[in-house]
Amino acid sequence: MSLCGAKRRDFQIPGLPRPPPPPPQHRSSHPAGTPTPCLCREPRGLGQAAGELLKDQPGQAFSNRMGGTRPGDGQPGLLQAPHPRSMEQGGGNSQPPTPSALRARNRREGVRGSFPRFRKARKWSRDPSSYVPDTVDLTDDALARKYWLTCFEEALDGVVKRAVASQPGSVDAAERAEKFRQKYWRKLQTLRHQPFAYGTLTVRSLLDTREHCLNEFNFPDPYSKVKQKENGVALKCFPRVIRCLDALGWEERQLALVKGLLAGNVFDWGAKAVSDVLESDPQFGFEEAKSKLQERPWLVDSYGKWLQRLKGPPHKCALIFADNSGIDVILGVFPFVRELLSRGTEVILACNSGPALNDVTYCESLIVAERIAAMDPVVHSALKEERLLLMQTGSSSPCLDLSRLDKGLAVLVRERGADLVVIEGMGRAVHTNYYAALRCESLKLAVIKNSWLAERLGGRLFSVIFKYEVPAE
Repeated sequence: MSLCGAKRRDFQIPGLPRPPPPPPQHRSSHPAGTPTPCLCREPRGLGQAAGELLKDQPGQAFSNRMGGTRPGDGQPGLLQAPHPRSMEQGGGNSQPPTPSALRARNRREGVRGSFPRFRKARKWSRDPSSYVPDTVDLTDDALARKYWLTCFEEALDGVVKRAVASQPGSVDAAERAEKFRQKYWRKLQTLRHQPFAYGTLTVRSLLDTREHCLNEFNFPDPYSKVKQKENGVALKCFPRVIRCLDALGWEERQLALVKGLLAGNVFDWGAKAVSDVLESDPQFGFEEAKSKLQERPWLVDSYGKWLQRLKGPPHKCALIFADNSGIDVILGVFPFVRELLSRGTEVILACNSGPALNDVTYCESLIVAERIAAMDPVVHSALKEERLLLMQTGSSSPCLDLSRLDKGLAVLVRERGADLVVIEGMGRAVHTNYYAALRCESLKLAVIKNSWLAERLGGRLFSVIFKYEVPAE
């Protein structure tokens, strides 16, 4: 049985209160595959809470090195900025600089991150409803569009293989998987010739369309067996990782915790560079992932600023959006959560409501938390005292749309007064929300596990994004 299929009583931790039940599911009146109305336009509830997180500040200048312009370019909004071409002296004929030219310019200007210093964007309207989660609109950049469509097409064989393997007892699994392949392939070909065929084209839309097609042919969780296996392996390593962290001095431990978060984020079966390694080398583990990471200074490096913040008063409440199952959430996220709890910070750990790739789901996080609480008194007491709360995001996507969060999560965030948001992973922190300006402190971190994207950002495979932001006064 899939972990998400287990009954709620299986998740009860002896002696601890039950976690808050998920909100009742309502049957949508929209056709299958049609997004539900954006909740940020509701007069109360989620939209109000999401609006409180979005910061009133000028739009961030958009880097054309990411491969496109901001969705909805030309319309005033919180996250909008002038078209990159309008920022260059050469007008509409200017071309994006090459990665080598970007690195040379960064060295001249003393910039540790990879993003160029564009001119200050003019102020836009202070309206959270203008929030656009996607970092890049692929309809505007032919080169980026061609690359990502080819990337998803070449990954089809692996997805089909994984889907079939997830249902060994099904007599028609191979037939359904082939139908999935054909349908998704046809959509990709349509997008090559008609980029606007299904609306705005982004990496998020390509990922979500693939998940919809898998569900259509009854492959709701192709990575379920992989996740269960990796969770078991990671849980056995958890006590040793905690002992090693506790033996370090305070400042050394903070860097080790961040490196653990980043190393855990390497374990992403949605990235071909990683899945190839994991399939060819079964012994590849947490320590091996650490050795893959870029040395400091990182591609985007705000760690010094983050360390200085940690020397100040603790945060009241941290909202953490988890990414992958297995080593990522168990050896990366939970030690980081444990440190925040030890500082006196309450933590809300938000996980997907439904499966997507090998991302951890809410149901799986309940099982993982129960197992960790049995080994660790800090986590056990935090769960018992409700200083650590596990919640679902309301999403089944590898990316993150902050305007469509579960209403119960949004209400809890407001009630607890969250003053730190941590967004982890390429899908949630790079493909989406990289430029999202929040009203509270935010930490966006990811390992770039795609060579083409890393080069376009001026880095290399396994380059690190560590972006700590404080809202302007």
